[in-house]
Amino acid sequence: MKTLEEVFETWEAVIGLEIHAELTTLETKMFCGCKLEFGAAPNTHTCPVCLGLPGALPVPNRAAIESIVLAGLATNCDIEKHSMFYRKNYMYPDMAKNFQTTQGPIAFCMRGHLDLDVDGRGATERYRLDALAPGESDGNITRTEDGYVAHVGITRIHMEEDAGKMVHLGGGEGRIAGATQSLVDYNRAGTPLIELVTEPDLRTPEEARLFMQKLRQIYLALGISDCSMEEGSLRCDGNVSLRRRGTEAFGTKTELKNMNSFKNLHDGLAYEICRQAEVLEEGGQIYQETRHWDPTSKRTIVMRVKETADDYRLFPEPDLAPYDLTDEWIDQVRAKLPELPDQQAARFARDFGLSAYDARHLVESRTTARFFEACMELAGEDAGALAKPVANLVINDVTAYLNAHEGVKLDATPLTPERAVALVRLVAEDAISSKQGKEVFAAVLEEGKDPADVVKERGMEQVSDAGAIEAVVDAVLAANPDKVAQYRGGKTGLIGFFVGQCMKETRGQGNPKVINELLAKKLG
Repeated sequence: MKTLEEVFETWEAVIGLEIHAELTTLETKMFCGCKLEFGAAPNTHTCPVCLGLPGALPVPNRAAIESIVLAGLATNCDIEKHSMFYRKNYMYPDMAKNFQTTQGPIAFCMRGHLDLDVDGRGATERYRLDALAPGESDGNITRTEDGYVAHVGITRIHMEEDAGKMVHLGGGEGRIAGATQSLVDYNRAGTPLIELVTEPDLRTPEEARLFMQKLRQIYLALGISDCSMEEGSLRCDGNVSLRRRGTEAFGTKTELKNMNSFKNLHDGLAYEICRQAEVLEEGGQIYQETRHWDPTSKRTIVMRVKETADDYRLFPEPDLAPYDLTDEWIDQVRAKLPELPDQQAARFARDFGLSAYDARHLVESRTTARFFEACMELAGEDAGALAKPVANLVINDVTAYLNAHEGVKLDATPLTPERAVALVRLVAEDAISSKQGKEVFAAVLEEGKDPADVVKERGMEQVSDAGAIEAVVDAVLAANPDKVAQYRGGKTGLIGFFVGQCMKETRGQGNPKVINELLAKKLG
């Protein structure tokens, strides 16, 4: 099978996403008063409405409607004043009433968009990006200095109710294949669920990953969902097809169902793109079907032939009246919009002089954004000078530590904003070197001590007194006349030798900056 890069030489991927988010911060379900609670004993939060018993009538959750309008406003959607619910019919054992209450052709939120900043290794997935100059556009992307910005359309965000949960016993990894029995928990049935559908504007697995990641940041900022991919409150279906480069017609798409992590979404799409290319190049045919990504075997597996809209037999929900949202009510919801991640990143860049790259990566997590902001408040008048080193600490060192300690949250570590600012100050004031700063950082996390105490206990105070260091430099040069002659003869790489000897004589406590300045002066 070809690599993704090899496939993109000939083929173009067309990707669209369907992202489902449960409104977990609400108290009750979408159409009844049953409590929302993840992990409750099976079938303890059910009633005649969410079980679809005869004669039970649904009552819509006003807070859920407000949440979806917030989501639409935050993703640049038009809010439709007039919409209604429909019945989507299917035979699934995890929905007792055998239909799902959802929205039809007109949803609460229509015609939105998000812009994605793609840089670093992710930008290399775009075919021939280097053919564009910074500021130049091609289709829905605009080249930047370190990558590109992709404009991704949003078709709609509609409201529906979630289904129950199947529990398969006896099969591999809890799946139905090989199971000896299946159980149904209806606690989740009726949970308010919003589904965002993108336009087929995505072209790489990395763009799909970044879109879902950005949407998660927005939903968390809005406070409408906990967006726990592990618990299933945020999940994604990816639709992907291939077409020959230079052609416009769409190919036959397959759907990857229920991607529950950013990595799975990226890797599943990458594999499916390569698989489809192999089938097509061998003269085979792609079928419209739903497939499952198996991260263990790293391949997609057919689940079922994909249903079409006609298969669902959609018709208006007779027990729910159409909605008529007023401009006044929509404006009231708009007033509740918080500062969104893009706005926060722009503020960090404007107020603290950070690069767009640094600001964007700081707001990837609400935790790191809050941590950085707390550091800036503590820095006071020095915020401008300390912003960049604090950002570097958070983006590089803190992120690396959290990645290496899976499950550990920043808030639960000994690294407080006070300690982070103190550590950055020590390096900025030349009290310790940047290399020593990394050692202190590790010690703070391992021992839970303040940076100043670590420096004192380990005798790491850096010597910056020019007079004291000059004596050491003179001694090193006097002890190595042959090396001095070679340096002056053109072997300037020997500067590293002299710096090393000076650091050795100062037991690692000499200020490298001062040492370099004195060596340059005396050897010049």
